[in-house]
Amino acid sequence: MKKREFSKVIITAISIATALVVIASFALMFYTGDLSALPVIITGCFTELASATGFYYWKAKNENMIKLGLLTPADLDEGKEAKG
Repeated sequence: MKKREFSKVIITAISIATALVVIASFALMFYTGDLSALPVIITGCFTELASATGFYYWKAKNENMIKLGLLTPADLDEGKEAKG
């Protein structure tokens, strides 16, 4: 079995955690009737998910540019980034 990339493990874990927090928040809000914690909890979870997703796609873009020969690993070491 092929080992999963660490970045895929991170994005999967954060996605699952976000879904669990949303479900738990809805259940607790239904049970208590208090919505005051919702903005903080949901905003924090979705900010983390957005950051992880952005990093994952940035990493995949640069890896694909290397595979296509449009960018070299040395370019990344120099701080150049894939265009487009």
